[in-house]
Amino acid sequence: MTSGDGGRDTGRRAVLRAAAAGVLLGAAGCSSGGAPRAASTTSGTAAPQSGETTPAPARTPTPTPTQPQAPAQPQTPTPAQTPSPTALPNPPLWQPGPGEIQPDVKRRAVELVAALGAWPPGGQGVEAARSRVAALGLPTGLADQAGPLAPAAAEASLEVIDAQYGGILADSASVLVVCRQWTRASDGSVAEGGTTVDVRLSRAEPRWTVTALHPAEPGAAAASPGAAVAGVLAQPRIELPPAAAADLRSGAVHDSVLTAMLRLAGPYSLTVSVVRSGHPLDVFGTTRPSDHPLGRAFDVWRIDGRAVVDPATPRQLIESFMRDAAAAGSYNVGGPLAIAGAGNQFFTDDTHHDHVHVGFDH
Repeated sequence: MTSGDGGRDTGRRAVLRAAAAGVLLGAAGCSSGGAPRAASTTSGTAAPQSGETTPAPARTPTPTPTQPQAPAQPQTPTPAQTPSPTALPNPPLWQPGPGEIQPDVKRRAVELVAALGAWPPGGQGVEAARSRVAALGLPTGLADQAGPLAPAAAEASLEVIDAQYGGILADSASVLVVCRQWTRASDGSVAEGGTTVDVRLSRAEPRWTVTALHPAEPGAAAASPGAAVAGVLAQPRIELPPAAAADLRSGAVHDSVLTAMLRLAGPYSLTVSVVRSGHPLDVFGTTRPSDHPLGRAFDVWRIDGRAVVDPATPRQLIESFMRDAAAAGSYNVGGPLAIAGAGNQFFTDDTHHDHVHVGFDH
């Protein structure tokens, strides 16, 4: 090897070193004051400039296995809350007060009427009524005479407003049991009504027994009641029980009765027990027709809120009322007091110790 070859070798090595250095500098990717540049892609697409992001290739999501869904369960409807039915009135059983003649006779009549006219849910029907009558020690056949006391209802309650004598003799009696009644039908509806029952009794031991029942029969209401009827029904100082009010609506009550009621309602408040129906056809113990079934009389058992039979009711109040009833046109006024008067204008007896009878002859 000559020195020339050595010089050429040396020069060749220098060239190789320079080329290697250039390769290293290109691999470093640095340029004066600039950001590093990425190498070109094989497709020849320019690399993104500083601040750009290369979008990642879209990925196809791995399908999630679908779980089979349970079939929808049917919704069970919530049952509607049925409100509890309102309880029917439950008044206490009527009891005779002081001043009564033969009080147990009235009590006996009231017990029977209450047994026939009131029952718990499911206690309707004649057979159930017969059982209640038998429990009183009375003939079960009386249940067949209940009439309007035993309407077709699932439940009933009864208030005895008053029990007055239609007649009282040594061995027989008539007690007029004046009632208000509430009934509940099978559909839950409640109705209010009532009647008056003429209860016939005879003396027996240890207690009087009941021989017959005669419930009131007021008749159908008239198509157009007269002005006097409307006036009495609208007068707050006149209290009428159900059967008496029905008597007025029937149109079978004389104007003389209605006019007297309205006149007496000026100075007094009066509580009527009987007008036409529910009273014996004849004066009790006689064959003489009573003025009541003819629509020409009415009975008052309470004056200004004071019971006629009560010994605490001022006698002056009762006498004043009886005299004013006569002045209102009554020819026949009966009550617990003996009052001087012409003919039979005033009278008293045991039957009328518990009410004032006001009768008219036309």
